[in-house]
Amino acid sequence: MTGCCSLPDGGTALPKKHRCPANGLEYAEVSARTIAHHIKASWSWTPTASRYFFCDDPACNVVYFGDDDSTIVASQLRTRIGAKEGSHDSLLCYCFGIRNADLQRDPAIKDFVIEQTRAGRCSCETSNPSGRCCLRDFPRAADSTITARGTTSAGITKEK
Repeated sequence: MTGCCSLPDGGTALPKKHRCPANGLEYAEVSARTIAHHIKASWSWTPTASRYFFCDDPACNVVYFGDDDSTIVASQLRTRIGAKEGSHDSLLCYCFGIRNADLQRDPAIKDFVIEQTRAGRCSCETSNPSGRCCLRDFPRAADSTITARGTTSAGITKEK
């Protein structure tokens, strides 16, 4: 066996994804800290798994699941999951309360979120139920366009 999954200290790397026990698809890991910020009565939740994952499939009722196949469904959360809703009213950015409808009315809102993120004023790790940066949830159609200088409004330089 090769050392492809070994860490320099001789440990074994854990996969960053796990299969949802409800739909069988693989999803990214999320911290128990993130879950504790979204679950109802977090003071009574006792994590049973060693690792947790976030399922964003709108057709699946499971939101979080553990590597022990434990599940947390939408009705157990106090937060609505925008990625599972897909409506005008769905949250895109949990840090600043930006909804799909807000972005459609003013696409420059994405620039605001980028600026706040760069300035360290976001709290995606706990505010976003996925535990990841809210910018990943913005629709591709709303992605910034290239300016005359060859830079997107996100500050990413493009080859001309």
